[in-house]
Amino acid sequence: MSTLEIKKFMRSILSKYPQTFLLSAFVKGLKSAFLSKDEWGYSTNPKTYKRYRQTAYYLRRKGIVTIQNTPSGKKFLELTKKGELELLLAKTWQNKITDWDGKWRIIFFDIPENANYKRDKFRKVLLTKGFVKLQASVYISPYPLNRAAILYLNTSGLIEFIRIGRLEELDNDSRLRKKFKLVKNI
Repeated sequence: MSTLEIKKFMRSILSKYPQTFLLSAFVKGLKSAFLSKDEWGYSTNPKTYKRYRQTAYYLRRKGIVTIQNTPSGKKFLELTKKGELELLLAKTWQNKITDWDGKWRIIFFDIPENANYKRDKFRKVLLTKGFVKLQASVYISPYPLNRAAILYLNTSGLIEFIRIGRLEELDNDSRLRKKFKLVKNI
């Protein structure tokens, strides 16, 4: 992929998912260059550059990144501890659906009221990963959570309030099989 193609791809992703785009530019512990107008190609894409800048400053206001200047005048974005947690959360959205092995994954949780923001984020992760709500704090899916989701739970401290299980059998699962469009491969 040429540099021009990469920039085009970056701009298209930025226009749809600006925060996820910027967060995905980070690898834990590394800095990301804050692109100048020239590096971005401002003259041909002023709207996407403006969105890029707005998103970077929004993430700074939220405490997710810091913007640092070098002696040469170059700017860098650096993840904060909160930003590292948000990056993990962004990685949990990556779906890797595999063939169904005939087992159900069930998640029970009782996250305290003082962590309701984290609880709501966790519910959103479960729903986007294809889990279905069985009861108030019980979700089920034929597919496991990815490693990033488990790492997020460990890092955020939520894992102590969550139990994850794998069921060999579930009575009357025809409704769930239909919802997930499953055929048992055994």
